[in-house]
Amino acid sequence: MAKKRKSLSEAVDKELKSKFNLNSFKDKKGLASNVKFKSQDWIPLSPAFQEVTSIPGIPMGHIVLLRGHSDTGKTTALLEAAVSAQKRGILPVFIVTEMKWSWEHAKMMGFDFNEIIDEETGEVVDYQGQFIYVDRETINTIEDVAAFVLDLIDEQKSGNLPYDLLFLWDSIGSVPCEMSVKSNKNNNEWNAGAMSTQFGNNVNQRITLSRKESSKYTNTLVCVNKVWAAKPVVPMGQPKLMNKGGFAMWFDATFVVTFGNIADSGTSKLKAIKDGKQVEFAKRTNLQIDKNHINGIQSRGRIIMTPHGFITDTDKDLKKYKESQVEEWRHVLGGGDFNIIEENSDTSQVEVSISEPE
Repeated sequence: MAKKRKSLSEAVDKELKSKFNLNSFKDKKGLASNVKFKSQDWIPLSPAFQEVTSIPGIPMGHIVLLRGHSDTGKTTALLEAAVSAQKRGILPVFIVTEMKWSWEHAKMMGFDFNEIIDEETGEVVDYQGQFIYVDRETINTIEDVAAFVLDLIDEQKSGNLPYDLLFLWDSIGSVPCEMSVKSNKNNNEWNAGAMSTQFGNNVNQRITLSRKESSKYTNTLVCVNKVWAAKPVVPMGQPKLMNKGGFAMWFDATFVVTFGNIADSGTSKLKAIKDGKQVEFAKRTNLQIDKNHINGIQSRGRIIMTPHGFITDTDKDLKKYKESQVEEWRHVLGGGDFNIIEENSDTSQVEVSISEPE
């Protein structure tokens, strides 16, 4: 009898499915459209970056992390992205919370802007151009950063900001959350929680949704992420590179580039020297694609970062760069010939901690 009831039930189910129209159901529930994503486009970085990584540059519509210890190439990559975006008609939006920004460096990298000159003093008083810039004058917490990004996306959606946006945040880990500010205590757990709530549950979703065909514009978020080295979990083990601000952004990021080493910067300085004077004109650094959910390519190599961008670590490119800068170096060093030296790799250990330093 049980077998007979089961057969009857299966027959009824089959009959219902034969009359059911899934497309009609989707139409009724508003589920019939908006499922297609745009073809993947990229904001190109320098030929040197492309050669070393086999990656075109920054994937549009994604969360991208540039992480590593101090002075290892993160800002060079960020500025290359800004210059490239500007040339493509994408609006760079700088969110500078670490306050190491240099307009002179941006200009050397090829970023286009106008200097506003005081007619009486002849001094530069401001900078204008095809970009948006904010810093700690108005952005003081993680919540401020999130609110700023969401406000521009809302203005874009309302038709008041007709550009694809490239958000460039320098850097995660340099600004606390509101609770830390109010308590006058930089609590890493609170900061990580704010990053998860404000970005993991909100901002990051708005960024990646712009990849859909239903979105008129495509927005990208590139973040410099400060790091720290965690003590090995076992004796004689290796330290682990950890992101400041928690791992909410790591989980949401589809593309992560790590510069330098884990326990040290791993860079070596290239200098022009004469009579005790010197010009540090480049650094060799390591870089590695640690996470790539776009095309799966993961690579590592060495590259040379200069004040003008990346060049390949080859004698040919290094000679070409030296020739382009020789007159400038002679001016600084007092004319005449000079020597080119390379310092040994910087292997001075960074502080290794059990938990994220305050």
